[in-house]
Amino acid sequence: MTDRSFTLPPLGDNPSTDTQGTTPGSFALKGGVGTPYTFSSPDTPGQPPVSTITALDFSKSTDADCKTQLEEARHGRISGEAKQVALQEPHLTPEQIRFEVATGRMIIPANKAHLKYKLHPMCIGRASLTKINANMGASPVSSGTDEEVEKLRWAEKWGASTVMDLSTGGNLDECRTRIIQESTVPIGTVPIYSMIIGRSIEELSYDIILKELEKQAKQGVDYFTIHAGVLREHLPYVRKRLIGIVSRGGSLLAKWMITHNKQNPMYEIFDDICDIMREYDVSFSLGDGLRPGGLADATDEAQLRELVTLGELTERAWAKGVQVMVEGPGHVPFDQIEYNMKLQRRLCHGAPFYVLGPLVTDIFPGYDHITSCIGATAAAYHGASMLCYVTPKEHLGLPKKDDVKQGCVAYKIAAHAADVALGIPGSRDRDDELTKARAALNWQKHFELSFDPELARAYHDEDLEVDTDFCAMCGHDWCSVRISKEINEFYSGKDASAQPVKTAMQSPGVTDAGSDILRKRGNLSPEEIMRLAHKGKKADCHSDKVADPEKAKLVKINTLKAHGVAVNESGL
Repeated sequence: MTDRSFTLPPLGDNPSTDTQGTTPGSFALKGGVGTPYTFSSPDTPGQPPVSTITALDFSKSTDADCKTQLEEARHGRISGEAKQVALQEPHLTPEQIRFEVATGRMIIPANKAHLKYKLHPMCIGRASLTKINANMGASPVSSGTDEEVEKLRWAEKWGASTVMDLSTGGNLDECRTRIIQESTVPIGTVPIYSMIIGRSIEELSYDIILKELEKQAKQGVDYFTIHAGVLREHLPYVRKRLIGIVSRGGSLLAKWMITHNKQNPMYEIFDDICDIMREYDVSFSLGDGLRPGGLADATDEAQLRELVTLGELTERAWAKGVQVMVEGPGHVPFDQIEYNMKLQRRLCHGAPFYVLGPLVTDIFPGYDHITSCIGATAAAYHGASMLCYVTPKEHLGLPKKDDVKQGCVAYKIAAHAADVALGIPGSRDRDDELTKARAALNWQKHFELSFDPELARAYHDEDLEVDTDFCAMCGHDWCSVRISKEINEFYSGKDASAQPVKTAMQSPGVTDAGSDILRKRGNLSPEEIMRLAHKGKKADCHSDKVADPEKAKLVKINTLKAHGVAVNESGL
């Protein structure tokens, strides 16, 4: 006889504060804050185990100077910034944040100079909610300072946790200064870009490197991408790659090493770089200069040898009292993502992993915000702490304002999906409230709880400009949500806090942003869009003029018409 019984896997934490709904909870490991397995996916067979080494193993007497968040945490003090971070991470206490920073599994990127402006301290680490980064910056052929500052504000609006200024053209100092002064989120840079403005990469010297780093640290940059892990001995492993070195910093330094027949200068003077960064509390984002640029080059010898070096540099930075996160790939087949995340966790001792995507396929230019956020979700579930967004313009050109929004939204989806899957307490609360509003057919609350209310309202009103007990997808008769709400035995749709003011009421209309959305979609005439924007008479609906909700049900839509089947013109 066939055995049709089933057993659930071990359960982790429940992402719902009040354990709402009927789902059993997360299938991830128990939270384990304070351990190397903090909010972790279960290891599939063959994955690298965690490291038992932490930044506490590199404590020094100089920690008492408390020049950096790491030193302050290792010295046993809860910084003012850590207390502010705890307000944004309600599942963590200030002491838990201090301990995670002390172990090196979390960073608080907050340059002392940037704190004098508008910076709101935040944290990056697997114990916290997953963060996202937005890249921007002027290029030699496109954009300028004002446009980049506008992109900064746009990225902040759409949920970017940090922003990297990757400018390679225009007035780099002016652009960077403006962005730092205007931003409420931490700002990162790749300083080597500025080091070669007006000179060739071959002219780069130790002195030029250190002077540029000190200048940017004084300006208030919160974290530097330093490609110190690309070594001369790694370069032979790149020769047979389909697409070579795709990191700008990695390729520039490779050319410098080949020209001068010397070791990577960033590696050679790494301790001096640490001294500058410690003085201003700039965090490392150790760059993955040999990240794969296509699926065919993923998880290869060059990439993994560099990762080993990044683990060594993590230890050296911790010994100097400097905070560290590590950058990761890139383009990675879906089946290799968990291994990449967990190998970094072991080699870099749990230092936060900051990954670009990864993209899980290479054949969708123009849609790479989608191909990459699929990989990003898996990366965060398996251990990444921050996801670097990819926009629709990836591989094609410099992202414009709307591309920034599309990238941010895609990556907020990825980050949030991972947080729920990991069982981070409270991470599903907003989802549950929206589900209850949806079940109660409370359209206004549904939109208010959505990530992009203007988009949701515009899409709804494009077809049906009344908030009532169905939508245009099914019509009245076929609405499963309405039917479930009417079944007395079901809880669905009956939460008292989720009920609409009344069963049917006219839509309040779309905003200017909503009008722009509908205009771009091109399904409505300008006159119809104007009317939806409250510049004309609202159209009637089956229930607009029926005061009694019960009688409103009798005025039905024939759903055959909606599906293209010929019916009489009455619609009944």
